[in-house]
Amino acid sequence: MKLKKSQIIGFIFTSVIGSILHFTYDWSGNNLIVGIFSAVNESTWEHLKLFFVPMLIFGTAEYFVYGKKLVNFIQVRFLSILIGLAVIIVGFYTYSGLIGKNYLAVDILLFIAAVFAAYCASYKLFRTGRYSSPHAKGLALLGFVFLLACMVLFTFAPPHIQLFLDPVTGTYGVPLK
Repeated sequence: MKLKKSQIIGFIFTSVIGSILHFTYDWSGNNLIVGIFSAVNESTWEHLKLFFVPMLIFGTAEYFVYGKKLVNFIQVRFLSILIGLAVIIVGFYTYSGLIGKNYLAVDILLFIAAVFAAYCASYKLFRTGRYSSPHAKGLALLGFVFLLACMVLFTFAPPHIQLFLDPVTGTYGVPLK
């Protein structure tokens, strides 16, 4: 599969699956296993999972289809995920801080912009061959493990800071019923 085509498919996959994951926790009757991969509340952190999980799933599939042939695949996929996460966090807090509130339409556009930025970065970096050292690969793998562990841990035991605060309920993490 051509690299450009794969990144376009990844963009569509991540956008669609990420959007669906916004609702799956509620649809599952608040199943805690589903909550590991879905947003369990309206905090910014939980919305990062909507980006991270489909990027990780698609990236894993991509790796087995053609990623093994790219010496920088794991490193670039990790960097592209960091870029997307940063776009969401910086974009959300910048625009909502400037205007004093947030809007669903802007949040959706921001999510799509983050997915777009991540796959554009991937495409450009895959083609350069940069970040291909074994050390970079090891750091990227550790980074993936760390991010995945944080996604799970902070669903159930989040720090009590703004990033993890559900603005609707004023709570953190999995809502207690």
